[in-house]
Amino acid sequence: MHLPQLSFAPPKGGLAVPGQAVAILALFFCARAALAGETGPIDRHALVTRHNIVWNEPAGRLALGNGEFCFGADGTGLQTFAGNTMSHWGWHSFPLPAGWTPERVPATGTFQKGRNTGPDVFPEGTEAIRTWMFDNPHIMNLGRFKLRRTQGPELVPADLARLSRTLDLWSGAQTAQYWIDNQPVSVVTRVHPDLDLVAVRVESPLVQSGGLEITLDFPYPALKDEAWVGDFARAAAHATTVVAAGNHQLDIQRQVDETRYYVRLIGDEGCRIDGPGASGVPAHAVRLSAAGAQVMSFVCAFSHPPFTKALPTFLETQRAGAAHWKTFWQSGGAIDLSASQDPRWRELERRIVLSQYQMAAQSAGSWPSSEYGLLGIDPWRGQFHLEMTWWHLAHYALWDRWPLADNAVGCYARFAPGARALAQQLGYAGVKWQKSVGPEGRTAPWTGNQVLLWKQPHPIFFAELEYRLRPTRQTLEKWANLIQATAEHMADYPTLDQRTGCYSLSPAMPPSEQGITRDTVFDLAYWRWGLDKAQEWRQRLELPREPHWDEVRRHLAPLPTLEGVYIHSPEWTNTYAQRAFEHPDPIGVIGLLPPVAGVDRDTAQRTVRKVWSRWNWDQCWGWDFPWMAMAAARTGEPAIAVEALLKASPRNHYDIQGINTGGPCPYLPGNGGLLYAAAMLAAGWDGAPTRNAPGFPTNGAWTVRWEGLKPAP
Repeated sequence: MHLPQLSFAPPKGGLAVPGQAVAILALFFCARAALAGETGPIDRHALVTRHNIVWNEPAGRLALGNGEFCFGADGTGLQTFAGNTMSHWGWHSFPLPAGWTPERVPATGTFQKGRNTGPDVFPEGTEAIRTWMFDNPHIMNLGRFKLRRTQGPELVPADLARLSRTLDLWSGAQTAQYWIDNQPVSVVTRVHPDLDLVAVRVESPLVQSGGLEITLDFPYPALKDEAWVGDFARAAAHATTVVAAGNHQLDIQRQVDETRYYVRLIGDEGCRIDGPGASGVPAHAVRLSAAGAQVMSFVCAFSHPPFTKALPTFLETQRAGAAHWKTFWQSGGAIDLSASQDPRWRELERRIVLSQYQMAAQSAGSWPSSEYGLLGIDPWRGQFHLEMTWWHLAHYALWDRWPLADNAVGCYARFAPGARALAQQLGYAGVKWQKSVGPEGRTAPWTGNQVLLWKQPHPIFFAELEYRLRPTRQTLEKWANLIQATAEHMADYPTLDQRTGCYSLSPAMPPSEQGITRDTVFDLAYWRWGLDKAQEWRQRLELPREPHWDEVRRHLAPLPTLEGVYIHSPEWTNTYAQRAFEHPDPIGVIGLLPPVAGVDRDTAQRTVRKVWSRWNWDQCWGWDFPWMAMAAARTGEPAIAVEALLKASPRNHYDIQGINTGGPCPYLPGNGGLLYAAAMLAAGWDGAPTRNAPGFPTNGAWTVRWEGLKPAP
């Protein structure tokens, strides 16, 4: 809870007398109640469950996940019409193009040598490897579960009558009830909180009569996002081998080019499991049936090393999952808007609640998430963009759920050797953080890789978020080397203009990615903040300041302005011409960033107003709206802040399961950005007005109750 600074110092000469103590405590609790707007703890069960997902679309896929592993379940409770099984460790690469060997592939993802002068250019004759490096590695579908008639035609969506499907957020279980061939079917599906395991229970007279069965089949990887990701017809390109069978259990090894992983299926007493090679079972499939039993339940686990431990049963998974999600919702932050007069409260609260679920289900694992999360494959092959890690993970700090981000944020330590190699190849000091990468850390080719700068300070921001939560020597030492190397590059990248004496960020591509220029406005502000914070980090470690960092910081080029507002770049004076679009970089100078010396608040406020009125909000991205909300809140425009989160735009839409659709695919950066902005608006930020919900208007339309949140920097 963010409270005003109250002094509890006793009077000189001794301890406070009881009357004084009572008065101080009364003041404290009155201030707490006034700021939080509370009448007691939030009823979190009511808050969460009023947004349970009810989606009676047979082919609509819902994310059931634990942050590392996700099962996309359709209306049947399986993946009969759509859905994938994906994990943050589940990656594949196609074989190299003809004539190329592994040692010829640049580990940095570029053939460029020497300092940046413009876009990343690939030499002639490297087109094939350029395409290969863009496509590989890619996220893959680990397997598909389909409900089938044992005889007769394949099921189609129209075969499901009276479908009723609910995802209960409090327990994390999907329940689907429907009729097939005039017989009832009930399916419960859930994912284990700690294992890459899906558990399913099917109850129906059709199971007992042998009329329904389930198949698990495996595809060869593919790059198109369709109902299922993968090529299920390319049987000769991969291998599915039974390793062990018996006692209602089947162990499988999958070999897909150089990728190997393992699958273990365990059924209940009535469940029969037939592997590849059994009568009527294809080479890359498994059949599950339970003729004679009304209920069939099973668990299926996926792993990249071989299994070494016993798996839990369906009931054990059910209990573990229910306990996990109850604990999740009862811990960390919460925002309750139900007492508001503005009729849009329910939609904003729905977005906040469902965004928490989606990020915890898909984006809380061993690696940063792709834009699409773990539901499918996006145009970037499921790789993660290091400029977008902030939007996926920073919110966990404000919602006091940092452990859910910690493993993924650890990517910086894992990528550091490659980032140092990239900096050295380009003639720079320190580490130059990669752009679009998979777990191997090689940058996928793209023209702007080396000049898109705003990914560079992110590790410093993450370090600061963690230090605010854990201000210990251990945290300082955890991040010290990464911050040092990051700042070394930040101090080395700018070029000194001998005429002006200014250090210029050149060449630079702004977050809007509209071209390459110099001295881009958000990057200049972020560079200031990052170098300042890196020096502060050294001082915390009782190390001397780096003189060159101070030299560069003091003489960075001024933020570009025109007619009293910030613009993209001094070379781009048409920032606001003809309904500007793409990311509104000028608002970023104060919003995501706290106030920084060299950023004028009045200019920032005028910029917020102008961007809000002039921007084409139908040609933006999902995270631009929370970015706008943050900037508006910090510059004293709370009405704009809330309007930005609710702006009517196809790029600010949140679908029935709460996923932002503001990209070329379902777009989780919008969800992460919403959570960061909502926490800011409710709990405030350093230097925010000392009132409850300082980012919301004070016109009486909004009543904001919150707890467990942390203020933003």
